[in-house]
Amino acid sequence: MSLITCQNVSFAYEGIPAVQGINFEINEGDYLYVVGENGTGKSTLIKGLLKLKKPYEGEIILSPDLKSNEIGYLPQQTSIQKDFPATVFEVVISGCLNQLGLKPFYSRKEKKTALLNMERLNILNLQKACYQDLSGGQQQRVLLARALCATQKIIILDEPVAGLDPIVTAELYQLIDRINKEMDITIIMVSHDVNAALNYANQILHLRNKQLFFGSIEDYKKSQIGKQFMKDYIHD
Repeated sequence: MSLITCQNVSFAYEGIPAVQGINFEINEGDYLYVVGENGTGKSTLIKGLLKLKKPYEGEIILSPDLKSNEIGYLPQQTSIQKDFPATVFEVVISGCLNQLGLKPFYSRKEKKTALLNMERLNILNLQKACYQDLSGGQQQRVLLARALCATQKIIILDEPVAGLDPIVTAELYQLIDRINKEMDITIIMVSHDVNAALNYANQILHLRNKQLFFGSIEDYKKSQIGKQFMKDYIHD
């Protein structure tokens, strides 16, 4: 079943077209990589999918079974966010905020969900630790657990491995892959890492201020844009 459909979507930034002509559909269980160089509209598109930015043309259609507040999101971290003075448990359970409605406090259900997701990501032993004292890899696990508290359907991740060393990067990729395959949660990943896309994704969306490609990994490998991008990536 389709979760998100983009029909001829275009966005502007400060009045100037940023990314145009986006047409794709993502279904339950898909793992979509959004690739492209810096400044080519990837983050702008993500803001649109999260309903934080309105397209000036086209339409983003969410499934009737998917509300915008049911999309888990792991954003790029700023230096201020990395120094956030809260416990791991407080950060993770904050992912349940959209589920509270008019309730002023977290219930036993939300607390159980937070603990379960910390256990899934092997950070249960860190629940009382201060978030700002964690390593970069641990912080990303905490934010991923927080995203899982917000959704059982789809998670959007914006450059989640930026600044992490190769070993921690590989571990995080494997965790995200498990979440996709074992929990059947749809993944949209923004990344420059073409090698990871080829290893984990089943779909690729390539942007350069417009849509250059959308389709399967196998078709991307055969396409001219795919061959060129992979050549440049390997060369770099």
